[in-house]
Amino acid sequence: MALLQISEPGMTSAPHQHRLAAGIDLGTTHSLVATVRSGSADTLADSQQQHLLPSVVHYSKDRPPLVGLEALAKANKDPLNTLASVKRLMGRGQNDLATIDGHLPYQFAETDSSVPRIQTVAGAVSAIEVSAEILKALRQRAEDSLGDILSGVVITVPAYFDDAQREATRDAAKLANLTVYRLINEPTAAAIAYGLDQQTSGTIAVYDLGGGTFDISILRLSKGVFEVLSTGGNSALGGDDFDYAIAEWILQQLPNAVADDQALLRQCLTLARQAKETLSHHETTEITLDHWQGTLSRTNFEALIAPLVKKTLSSCRRALRDAKLNKDEIDDVILVGGSTRVPSVREAVNAFFERTAHSKLDPDKVVAIGAARQADILAGNKPDQEMLLLDVIPLSLGIEMMGGLVDKVIHRNTAIPITRAQEFTTFKDGQTALSIHILQGERETVETNRSLGKFVLHGIPPMVAGAARIKVTFQVDADGLLNVDAQELTTGTRSNIEIKPSYGLTDNEIETMLRSSIDNAQDDVELRSLREQQIEARRTLEALNAAMESDDETLLSEEERQQLYAGHSELAATCKTSEDSEVIKAAIKKLEKSAEFYVERRMNSSVKKAMAGQQINDI
Repeated sequence: MALLQISEPGMTSAPHQHRLAAGIDLGTTHSLVATVRSGSADTLADSQQQHLLPSVVHYSKDRPPLVGLEALAKANKDPLNTLASVKRLMGRGQNDLATIDGHLPYQFAETDSSVPRIQTVAGAVSAIEVSAEILKALRQRAEDSLGDILSGVVITVPAYFDDAQREATRDAAKLANLTVYRLINEPTAAAIAYGLDQQTSGTIAVYDLGGGTFDISILRLSKGVFEVLSTGGNSALGGDDFDYAIAEWILQQLPNAVADDQALLRQCLTLARQAKETLSHHETTEITLDHWQGTLSRTNFEALIAPLVKKTLSSCRRALRDAKLNKDEIDDVILVGGSTRVPSVREAVNAFFERTAHSKLDPDKVVAIGAARQADILAGNKPDQEMLLLDVIPLSLGIEMMGGLVDKVIHRNTAIPITRAQEFTTFKDGQTALSIHILQGERETVETNRSLGKFVLHGIPPMVAGAARIKVTFQVDADGLLNVDAQELTTGTRSNIEIKPSYGLTDNEIETMLRSSIDNAQDDVELRSLREQQIEARRTLEALNAAMESDDETLLSEEERQQLYAGHSELAATCKTSEDSEVIKAAIKKLEKSAEFYVERRMNSSVKKAMAGQQINDI
């Protein structure tokens, strides 16, 4: 006999309802789904009791795509139709393919779209579509395990994912028919999994080395609030690269090996992965391939991956510098990601931070578990536990000014979500429209930063230059997506743009932009000063022109007029020929000095006109 739920008079069963929510770690190599049951968060297994789902999809002509272990089994025999590590392509454009540091042994279809598509026997597919297949499999696993439809999910992304990469992740979730409560950074989710919200304060470094991405985040915890002080990393560096280092070593041992033999490369990668896992627990491992057999020692393996590990430590050093912290100010270090199982990685991290890193939780599962706990809160299952997560934006956001300068509205490493507004004005008399150009980067000029988008605000009432008030508002939401709104305050006319670029920046490009801003800091200061003086000179010249054209001839004698024209020409010539801001500044002051008599006469003339016909008692 089935049980029937009853409730007290005047009460409903609604308070007892538990909304099913899940956390998803959409990884480069493996993906997981986790949920909170009976107050405990854990990952969900498939029918074979496997928790890790290989992030691999196999396409064929006559049946739906295979996902996970079934797809991975096809990798050696059908490598071009078995797609792995597509996370490295999320939010990337056609022009990025040549600069991606990852190994992508696929055939790309020729297309007019800015989004790269991989050619398979089932047709061309994008990274978004491949990721959607992985998310569908995880959604099905969760619903089979929980016995009901998911109300929503929290999906994790690398801390360095930009707007386009985050938007691509959301698009993949939509294709998988998932409601996304929120995207959160993987290191932040890991901190939640370790229960750091239960502490009162602390500064934590989260070292996350997964299969295909590396992230380092410096978090500050204060009264249950996480603030990301800085982030760094590389979205094209991870355990996959360890595998390739071993695979390349194997290929060097093989006589007559063909470098572009994709089937052979896949075989070597499979053996490399097995060797890597064995060497985490043993000093040597035997590798057998066709008619060749060799031995790889842990010492040799550590030498092969040493340059890669060194790269991660360089990112850690930069993250500390960005956070304005020293190593001794870090209270705890957390290891995340399956690649942190490699003994030499743990030793290197411990040595760098001069302390033993926490690794008690399964490094493959911690991100999904943290996401599940956050999803449970966002689903409303724990209304008394509101956890506030403050992530940061990786690069400054600003707007183009006259002279090709960039005015930063939101600076890099600002905690999000954030809304900031600044007021701007018109440059010319009678200006009725304003072009708004949104830029990303740390340099001072438009050409040295990245363009995110443009839009035009129309309907500005014609006024003298500088009289209009245009409020431009930058809003970055919790997922790191940007919306820019412009409003003319007199009329209320407004226009806006949601920044959804077709592709994103690589981490190398972000690093290059940051290094460039540091290396060129002094030059940028000087260039900005020069541009500002050039703009001021233009204002002075245009104001003098407008005044002389509008005034009658009685204010100036011909000799005086020629004197002002000469000063005008001298300043204009100085602006064209001089690259020294101080020289231009001096030329502006010289013209203003020579025009003082004219300014005084115009002012007196304006006062006389205003007073004409007025009595003392009327004033």
